[in-house]
Amino acid sequence: MSVPVIEQAKIQAQILVPLIKTLQVELGEERANALVRSALGETYRRYGEEFWRAKNDKNLGKTMASAFATYARDDALDYSVIEQSQDVFEIDVTGCRYAEFYKELGEPELGFLLVCGADFDTAAGFDPDIKLTRTQTIMQGASHCDFRYRRLKET
Repeated sequence: MSVPVIEQAKIQAQILVPLIKTLQVELGEERANALVRSALGETYRRYGEEFWRAKNDKNLGKTMASAFATYARDDALDYSVIEQSQDVFEIDVTGCRYAEFYKELGEPELGFLLVCGADFDTAAGFDPDIKLTRTQTIMQGASHCDFRYRRLKET
């Protein structure tokens, strides 16, 4: 059985949080965070690419519903689907155990960098015609995260 994504995030945090905090002291927060985004961005884009290819389904709503079910496993997310179709997938995440975990660590800004920061890079790996818009996150103190995936060229 595979390890739930929430547990993977907690395991990764044990190594990445102290590493990033040390980099921030040595290089400055802005430079350290930029390096982390750059280093992880390509990895997340590749994950998105592999996930999209494995699903082999052009139905954006169906594919993204499957992705969110994976991220929500073990009660990690509470969310409601706003719209789901061939070319659109819109949800609001109203509860996030990833954010709760990083808040308990006292590191919500690193949670945003490591967890929320992956969303756009992962989406970039799906398909060049798919665009993610998100204007707020629970990790940054909002009441909910607003994920809006749209295919730019309708199928």
